[in-house]
Amino acid sequence: MDEEYEVIVLGTGLKECILSGLLSVDGIKVLHMDRNDYYGGESTSLNLNQLWNKFRGEEKAPAHLGSSRDYNVDMMPKFMMANGKLVRVLIHTDVTKYLSFKAVDGSYVFVKGKVQKVPATPMEALKSPLMGIFEKRRAGKFFSYVQDYDEKDPKTHNGMDLRRVTTKELIATFGLGEDTIDFIGHAVALHCNDNHLHQPAYDTVMRMKLYAESLARFQGGSPYIYPLYGLGELPQAFARLSAVYGGTYMLNKPECKVEFDEEGKVTGVTSEGETAKCKKVVCDPSYLPNKVRKIGRVARAIAIMSHPIPNTNDSHSVQVILPQKQLGRKSDMYVFCCSYSHNVAPKGKFIAFVSTDAETDNPQTELKPGIDLLGPVDELFFDIYDRYEPVNEPTLDNCFISTSYDATTHFDTTVVDVLNMYKLITGKELDLSVDLNAASAAEE
Repeated sequence: MDEEYEVIVLGTGLKECILSGLLSVDGIKVLHMDRNDYYGGESTSLNLNQLWNKFRGEEKAPAHLGSSRDYNVDMMPKFMMANGKLVRVLIHTDVTKYLSFKAVDGSYVFVKGKVQKVPATPMEALKSPLMGIFEKRRAGKFFSYVQDYDEKDPKTHNGMDLRRVTTKELIATFGLGEDTIDFIGHAVALHCNDNHLHQPAYDTVMRMKLYAESLARFQGGSPYIYPLYGLGELPQAFARLSAVYGGTYMLNKPECKVEFDEEGKVTGVTSEGETAKCKKVVCDPSYLPNKVRKIGRVARAIAIMSHPIPNTNDSHSVQVILPQKQLGRKSDMYVFCCSYSHNVAPKGKFIAFVSTDAETDNPQTELKPGIDLLGPVDELFFDIYDRYEPVNEPTLDNCFISTSYDATTHFDTTVVDVLNMYKLITGKELDLSVDLNAASAAEE
């Protein structure tokens, strides 16, 4: 271990593994270490006995739930947008050859006390029970505007500069109602709160276009895809990629201590009496607790069920977003469900997650609106964890720390963090102009 590396990565969470893979592909000499004896860190995937041990403190789960190894329960479950940045990263690095994906069946939103399919095109808007007849027409016109919008073609702008006009001002020109604004902002554009209404509309319109393009890509019921056997496959796939390009991996390395010189710049990492020298360290917040601050907590429930979520058209995989306003909360709630169709549970079993930013100390009560949508459950686990973000100045100490995973059940914020970190570490943008169709055959 007493060697010199350009970058040492600590922790094998998804963000750290993506960065390790990207840096190795760039020809950078990387050592990747983890104090655990498994991949994934906070975003690992557990079999049933591991899940039972974590939440119930018992070695073995009851036999009636099926074989433990048939379960792959993701601790940070998130769907991927079929045309999104993460898929572009997967194709850019050729990691798709290590993974198989399957489209997600449904995308739903909770409005006026009911679970409804998210309409994202003019045609779907006209069929949607979410809106009355006149609102459908108005929404259809808005979706058409978004679909046709091209920044380079002023004829598609309707005389508006979307980098100046706020989302609220843009939507006002179409006369849309509050509930419609709610589901568009939270379930199509995937904003986590209502701040976007007072920001330039360009970002929201591009997010809506991404949703519609992703939906069209697989002609399925949702814009999302998900790996067979769950997300636990992702960190391992990037670890393989890193190894192919000369990266070195060491699991089960206790007390990875980051070493600094007198100026506070990182010099290496010590474990078990050996020090590996390096110029830069990339890690999750748990490895440098004195360089991060707590920014909140996430409350979540994990359910094992024997049926799909009611009112989702028997979808075997589905996301339901409960916008904050519909619940009288400050943040959205997310329901995620996957099943044996994605090989994450034995036949006939479904895994559901309900998650949100914790606003109280009682996750059971707080998550009730989401849990109530699940119907009868076989088993239910509750969890609450802290979120951290870095407060250091990487230009001074050469430490690049990821932000903890949020409550969302899609990858939007995760990839933004990874791409920002990549730019900070390398000084360049990652080129994601890839041919998405080249990978379609592998994913379908």
